[in-house]
Amino acid sequence: MPSGKPVTLSLIVAAQVLALARWFSGTASGPAMAREAALPAGFLAWLTSAVQAGFVIGTLLSATLALPDRLDPRWLIAAAALFGAAANALILVLPPGHIGVLAARAATGAALACVYPPGMKLASGWADRNDTGLLVGLLVGGVTLGSAGPHLANALGGIDWRLTVAAASGAAIVAAGLILLVRLGPRHAPAPPFRPGQALGLLTDRGTRLATLGYLGHMWELYAMWAWIGPYLSASFAAWHGTPDPGMGRDAAYATFAVIAAGALGCVGAGVLADRVGRTRVTIWAMGISGACCVLAGPAFGAHPALVVALGLVWGVTVIADSAQFSASVAELAPPGLAGTLLTAQTSLGFALTLATIQAMPWLVARLGWQGGAFAVLAIGPALGCVAMARLRASPMAARLAGGRG
Repeated sequence: MPSGKPVTLSLIVAAQVLALARWFSGTASGPAMAREAALPAGFLAWLTSAVQAGFVIGTLLSATLALPDRLDPRWLIAAAALFGAAANALILVLPPGHIGVLAARAATGAALACVYPPGMKLASGWADRNDTGLLVGLLVGGVTLGSAGPHLANALGGIDWRLTVAAASGAAIVAAGLILLVRLGPRHAPAPPFRPGQALGLLTDRGTRLATLGYLGHMWELYAMWAWIGPYLSASFAAWHGTPDPGMGRDAAYATFAVIAAGALGCVGAGVLADRVGRTRVTIWAMGISGACCVLAGPAFGAHPALVVALGLVWGVTVIADSAQFSASVAELAPPGLAGTLLTAQTSLGFALTLATIQAMPWLVARLGWQGGAFAVLAIGPALGCVAMARLRASPMAARLAGGRG
């Protein structure tokens, strides 16, 4: 069993990325399913929303029962990875468009709820006063790369959707084996006696409440941007050329992959920076820049593709750069032994909010248009998030963040 910190953390990150591949397998498989069979109206959208909804339900139950703290996170992640692998594989025996496919995706999302937050708890157990932000940032960076992957697959013409689904289930099985090789870190605290309502500590404690409000402002923007940056880029390229070009769809897919994948660099860079200058400062900077990109997306629509992509790359880096730092803040502010539960509760609230903003974007685009400010509405979240993190920075609780750097 590996004992060195670098090796152990590499195993945690690898297991998380492999297990979370199931999250994105539906997005990558959907277009290929549509080419193979006539799908019900709205099926592709629900293919994505089902896993999000399952994840929200799963995190809510996990946080309520304090599972990430009451159970050994390694065994919890391994069991969830195997369950999710089986649920994901069910898609292979169902016809495309069957309601059972959506149910399988929801079950997959519920399983992921016992993979992602417990993984952050495992990583934070190995952190010291100078690298918590970096370690959690590495995990979120892996999720970011996974989110970008389907767009690259679509740009390359896609692959057989059954192979995509099978590979994702196989990766989850490998993840279950890898995570069981990991040792608990020196900062892993045993859970206190279980009491119903422990997850509510996220909102009753002022420090974790402010960090969570900042996180909600970030999540208001993040997944809506990720879900709709592709259609925005495609429409903008078409507006610049004046007429649809058969190659523009592929160009937009490559650009979308680059914009989202760039966020992985933002996660790691922000983690290093936050451990040195403070979490509140970095989150405020990131939300300020990404919020400005929300506003600038309207005036930039239809401009030269190079300019639009440049704006997108800045947006892609900053829209996710702060994500890990909200989690790191909660991990540092949580009572001993409850970091996993509070991280799970925070994640549940954030992903529940994404369901609303993702579904609101078509309505905003139809009424405001890309040039009229559809994306600008997303700037509300980062603006409010900046206020919450500024209040946290001004409070005595900031001394508990990033080794006293705030």
